[in-house]
Amino acid sequence: MSVPETTSAEAFWRYAGGECLFEGRGEAWRDIKAWVTALPSNVDTMHLPSVSEPFLAWTISGEVDFQEREGGGPWLTNRIRKGSFFLTTGGAPYDVRWRAVGDEPFESMLVFVELPVLQRALDEVFGGAATHARLRDASAFNDEGLNSLLGLLREELMRPQASPLFVEAIAQAVAIHLARNYGVTDEESHTSSSPSLPGYKLRQLTDWMAEHLAEEFSLERLAAQAGLSKFHFQRLFKAATGVSPSRYHIDLRINEARRLLRETKLGVIEVALEVGYTNPSHFARLFRRETGLSPSDYRRQR
Repeated sequence: MSVPETTSAEAFWRYAGGECLFEGRGEAWRDIKAWVTALPSNVDTMHLPSVSEPFLAWTISGEVDFQEREGGGPWLTNRIRKGSFFLTTGGAPYDVRWRAVGDEPFESMLVFVELPVLQRALDEVFGGAATHARLRDASAFNDEGLNSLLGLLREELMRPQASPLFVEAIAQAVAIHLARNYGVTDEESHTSSSPSLPGYKLRQLTDWMAEHLAEEFSLERLAAQAGLSKFHFQRLFKAATGVSPSRYHIDLRINEARRLLRETKLGVIEVALEVGYTNPSHFARLFRRETGLSPSDYRRQR
């Protein structure tokens, strides 16, 4: 299967391998997405696309020696077992591989928190500093609070019909827990010795991105302008801005769409085309995911 550089939360599990045992579908799963998958015991190398939403991978059963790397860099190794978590908050595509330890089946639950829910949690936890707050990545960690919350979510996932009210409550609880325990501000995540892009170079790149926001995103093109490899550019850009280049590009498009909807009389389809989305339905879904409102509802809130 051809693996894209980026994908949606809904499509991610297709590239994560294994067999989908349970999938959250329907009205109940608007604020949080979840799947339970049975994974192979051994995998040589699997390429995974990036996503905008933060997501948790929770080991339900099995024990494996798990390795991950980004951009062809060195492999990072962790022994994971039942109860182990990975928290991934966006960025570049990456590779994984693993080898089973023992005979217990390897099963995992993937959970994606929708961005509007997470933003409300960051607003509550960080207050006025929320615009500079984000979640940090974490690998192979244990968290009893998350174990309890995802255990409840898993039970709801396995029901014939999930309760929208209960799932919404769990989604909000997960978002708050993540914000409290894994949220950082730009000031906390950067140090004077941290490598970053020079200020003038960053300004040149972000200005160029703003001028070309309707064009298809190309990490390779941006990295070439910075004179860096894709891997190093990705790292330095995120260190400087707190978000990945692809996430920054999406933010530019959505912010411009907001402006056009409020300041002009362009139709929703015209706005979508202006900011680079040729599929109006995709634009409407993305806009709702990012803002919590449809483009038409957002315009009516003048």
